[in-house]
Amino acid sequence: MVQDPASLRRIYLDNAANYPKSEVMVRMLRPAIGNSLFTAEGAEWRWQRRAVAPVFARRNVTSLAPVMTATAERASQRLHAAGPQAELVAEMLTATFDVICEVALSGREHFDAKVYGAAIVRYFETAGKASLLDFLRVPSWFPRPGELLGYGAVHTMHDMVDKAIDARRAQATGQADDLLDFMLKATDPETGRTMSAQDVLHNMQFFIVAGHETTALALSWALQLLALYPEIQEEAHAEARSVLGDQPASLGDLESMPLGRRILQETMRLYPPVGMLAREVLIRDQLGGRDIHAKDVIFLPLYALHRHATLWDNPNTFNPDRFLPEQVKARDSYAYLPFGAGPRVCVGANFAMMQAQIILGTLLSRFRFAQGPLALPTPTMLMTVRPDTGINLSVRPRQR
Repeated sequence: MVQDPASLRRIYLDNAANYPKSEVMVRMLRPAIGNSLFTAEGAEWRWQRRAVAPVFARRNVTSLAPVMTATAERASQRLHAAGPQAELVAEMLTATFDVICEVALSGREHFDAKVYGAAIVRYFETAGKASLLDFLRVPSWFPRPGELLGYGAVHTMHDMVDKAIDARRAQATGQADDLLDFMLKATDPETGRTMSAQDVLHNMQFFIVAGHETTALALSWALQLLALYPEIQEEAHAEARSVLGDQPASLGDLESMPLGRRILQETMRLYPPVGMLAREVLIRDQLGGRDIHAKDVIFLPLYALHRHATLWDNPNTFNPDRFLPEQVKARDSYAYLPFGAGPRVCVGANFAMMQAQIILGTLLSRFRFAQGPLALPTPTMLMTVRPDTGINLSVRPRQR
C-alpha cells in the first residue's frame, strides 16, 4: 500500500514503465472493455491514446460547452418536477450520460440510460470485483464466479453500444468529429494499423462508462456534502446566483465561480471517483527506502491518500479552501490524484471538470439542498466510490 507522495511520483511518472496495471485489475475490467485505452500497455496504449486525444483537446472540449449547458438546464427542470425529495445519483447519471453520448456518438437515441446504468452497477458488483482466486494467483484463464455472474451485464452494455455504433456509422458524414469518428479514422503511424470493430466497441464502452459515471458521482457527493455544510452551500449559491442570474451556467461563467471548482476538488479529495488502483512490479526497485521486488503487487489507495493525517489537516472535514491557489502551491501535487498523474493522467480530466462545474453552478443557483429523512449514505468501493443507499436529499427551488 503506497501513500507516500514521493513514491507515488516514482510509480506514476519517474519510473512509470516499471509499474504497469496489475493483472488483477485488468482481469476485472477486461470482460467489459477488452484491451482498450485504460487496460492497454506500451505501444498498444500509446497509439490508442494518440487516436482519442484530439477529442479531448481544449478546442474540442470548449466547443462542447453548449451541450453541457443544455444538459444542466434539463437537469434543473427534472429536479423542479421531481418534488421535494430526489435521489441525486440517478439524476446526475442521467445528466452526464447525455453529455458523454453527445461526445462519443453525437447523440444518445440508441441508449436506454436506466437499463445501461443498471448493467454498469451489476457488472461492478460481479465481474468488476477482485476474487480470492486473484490473490491466490490462480491463472486468469481460470473462470472467476463473478465473471460468470456478470456475463449478462456485459452482454447488455455491449449490445447497446454495438447498435449505437452501427447506427452512427450509417449516418456518418465524416464531419461530426465525435469520438467515434476519431476512432474510425485513427491509424497507428508506426504500423499502419487501424482499430478493429472490437477495438472500437471496447474503447467506446470504456469512455461511455468512465465519462459519465465518475462525473455523476463527484456531483452527487458534492451535493451531499453541501447539504451537510449549509454555510458553504449558501456562499456557493450567492456566487453562482450573482454570476448566472436566471440563466444556466456556460463556459464563460466558470472563471467567475471559483468556489464551485474548489467544492468539486474537495469533494474528489474526500470521495475520489476511483478509490483504489493497483500496479505490478516488473523489475526490482526502491520506494520510500524499501525494496520492492519483481512480481510484487502495489496498491494505490487514493481514498486513504486523500485522507492521510500526515498530508492533510483535519482530513475528514469538508473544506474547499484547501484548494485556494496558495494552498495548492504549498502542497505536493502527488498528495492529490483524482485523475491520476504522469503519462497516463486521465485524458478527459478537463472535460469532466468543465461539465461538473457547469451542472453544479446551475443547480446551486436555483435550488437549496438539505439532508432528507433517510440516513447518511456510506461510501462503498466497487470500481468507483458509490454511496450505498444513493444520495437522497430535500431539494427546494429558491426564489428567483
